[in-house]
Amino acid sequence: MSETADVIVVGGGLAGLVATYELTRAGKSVVVVDQENEANLGGQAFWSLGGLFFVDSPEQRRMGIKDSLELAMQDWMGSAGFDRDREDHWPRQWAEAYVNFAAGDKRSYLHDLGLRVMPNVGWAERGGGLATGHGNSVPRFHITWGTGPEVVRVFREPVLEAAARGLVTFRHRHQVDELIVENGAAVGVRGTVLAPSHEPRGVESTREAAGQFELRAQAVVVTSGGIGGNFELVKENWPTERLGRAPERMITGVPAHVDGRMLGITESAGGNIVNRDRMWHYTEGIVNWDPIWPNHAIRIIPGPSSMWLDATGTRMPVPLFPGYDTLATLKHIVGTGHDHTWFILTQSIIEKEFALSGSEQNPDMTGKDLKLLLGRIKKGAPGPVEAFKQHGEDFVVRDNLRDLVDGMNAINPGPPLDFEQVEREVVARDREIENTYTKDMQIMAVRNARTYAVDKVIRVAKPHKLQDPAHGPMIAVRLNLLTRKTLGGLETNLDSQVIRPDGTAFDGLYAAGEVAGFGGGGVHGYNALEGTFLGGCIFSGRSAGRALARRL
Repeated sequence: MSETADVIVVGGGLAGLVATYELTRAGKSVVVVDQENEANLGGQAFWSLGGLFFVDSPEQRRMGIKDSLELAMQDWMGSAGFDRDREDHWPRQWAEAYVNFAAGDKRSYLHDLGLRVMPNVGWAERGGGLATGHGNSVPRFHITWGTGPEVVRVFREPVLEAAARGLVTFRHRHQVDELIVENGAAVGVRGTVLAPSHEPRGVESTREAAGQFELRAQAVVVTSGGIGGNFELVKENWPTERLGRAPERMITGVPAHVDGRMLGITESAGGNIVNRDRMWHYTEGIVNWDPIWPNHAIRIIPGPSSMWLDATGTRMPVPLFPGYDTLATLKHIVGTGHDHTWFILTQSIIEKEFALSGSEQNPDMTGKDLKLLLGRIKKGAPGPVEAFKQHGEDFVVRDNLRDLVDGMNAINPGPPLDFEQVEREVVARDREIENTYTKDMQIMAVRNARTYAVDKVIRVAKPHKLQDPAHGPMIAVRLNLLTRKTLGGLETNLDSQVIRPDGTAFDGLYAAGEVAGFGGGGVHGYNALEGTFLGGCIFSGRSAGRALARRL
């Protein structure tokens, strides 16, 4: 099979949809090629909470948050830590452009498409403790009303309308194996037609071959995602000199089709990969009791109050508190020689502070159900959280600390926890609750969080003793390391055009989204500020689509 179009987009995720949307607005014809079936249109973004990074937004201003382009740029650059002359050349420029986008027309661009955000603004990735270092100085995490499916919808619908007009053709179950390069320019793709699959979204599909295909166009845009579903590739690229040994066991935060194949294929065709050792994995993963894809993980998005113990029962050091510094925490954990840690908390904490990543874990916001959403302010944990508490293999619920530690040891994959060690940590922490002032920096952080009205009302529990029966029962959660995002990738200029190893632009070849490190080959540098992944797909996909619309 061979056919032609103006542009071939490889990957039907968010970045691919955005690029296609921009191209069809300019009247260009597009073939969207994806190895999964039509149920998976929108890719990983569908499963997300829909968090978006805005700067000095109306929602922030209504919450009394004083944000600015200058403060956001300080936070981004302090977190990114760009330190590579060659590999960070384009990522630095993408970072500046993206923060300007987040402080500029990003919100109006999405608003005009029909996207709306929740009025409360979350404070994610609070950082390493210094103004000039990693972390968000202020809350910037805006949750989409409708979560990830809504972010996908506002681009999917106009793309489907363009398909009805004949501008877009979808080639599902088409796995690209080769980029066609002629006279130094990308002019098409070849690959394998996979056997039909009727699996629901996210479920692993067969790779049985049913034929071959070839497609040609004036340009190719690679938007195939990252490597989070391919643990072997994650381990191969693991930065051992920076983060220590690669974990023996991780659970998977993305579907199996997030396999990184197109990175190697594009590199073989002459594209340059930079910052391949930079990646973003979470430390608060729990095994999904009702899985969709293999080894399916859910991330707890925690408030700051849970006491965090390493595998030996020792409290995590400052400033490795829940929700503060993801990669520093990851480095510390693997340095212990174990791949799991523990939260100890109470019913009062889980009711107010536990949120779960994923659109399917938040049916109220995903379904735009205001009545169900208001149920969050009632006593009791949100339904999905309560379901994990009851059915999740990582949860232990007991009435006292002695029984809790016994329950933890019953599911402990590492060295047995010593009750007296855990008791010392809990009792010492609880003594610091007696006064409003304390030397315990986590308790300081909790009280600081409660000075932000949103956190005080709906997100952060009032400080209390973990062994106070009035706040019980006590709960322990075994936390696993969870694969998620690729921060490096195909090097691209500000038009999303792929760069060759010699620094020249690759004629006809573009890349956007996670496969391009969300822009440039690593717009985040070493650390992400959260709410930036969907936005990176949107910004880089928009850049690719608009650049090609001008050029073709």
